[in-house]
Amino acid sequence: MDRIVIIGGGGHAKVLISVLKKVGYLIQGYTDNEDHGVVLGVPYLGKDGILRDIVRKTPAMNAIIGIGKVDVSPLRLCLLNEISELGFNFPAICSPHAIVNEAVSLGAGTAVLDGVVVNSGTKIGRGCILNTRSTVEHDCLVGENVHIAPGVTLSGGVTIGDNCMVGIGANVIQSISICGGCLIGAGAVIVRDVTEPGTYVGNPAKRIR
Repeated sequence: MDRIVIIGGGGHAKVLISVLKKVGYLIQGYTDNEDHGVVLGVPYLGKDGILRDIVRKTPAMNAIIGIGKVDVSPLRLCLLNEISELGFNFPAICSPHAIVNEAVSLGAGTAVLDGVVVNSGTKIGRGCILNTRSTVEHDCLVGENVHIAPGVTLSGGVTIGDNCMVGIGANVIQSISICGGCLIGAGAVIVRDVTEPGTYVGNPAKRIR
């Protein structure tokens, strides 16, 4: 059994714990600045400072970022980079209840959760979250540290830049490009290229800040 440590102990960590159990990982525990106690049977290991000792005792230990993402902050990717430098591996985690078709590339530390569909020819960058029942159609290109929230649909050939947050239930029509640093609001419909970072809401979506 591969061993893994979760970075963070909040709500997103709970979802990952359930997926990791189904995949067959042996979860060593979680780190967090706050002790949340035992989370779904997974013990608290301490603050992130303990990670150096963990990887020293168990070289090539796996890790996954269990901190959610609701904005365009690069924090999760920064953590992934820092912890990788300590010697941890960041495998892509894919729920057995997701559908990932042929010729799909998943970056290090990306999590594909229950009910997700990723179709052929798509490339997903590092540290992404493909959340419950989202759909990423064929030949999409998703950058690093992107959260595709529950129920989102990316049509074929869509490009999403780094650090974006695509809110719950949003829809992006085919061949659209969204630049990095964009927050796409819940239920938004993107019908034209987004070339300026900011927050976009509505149908059709417009920039509000």
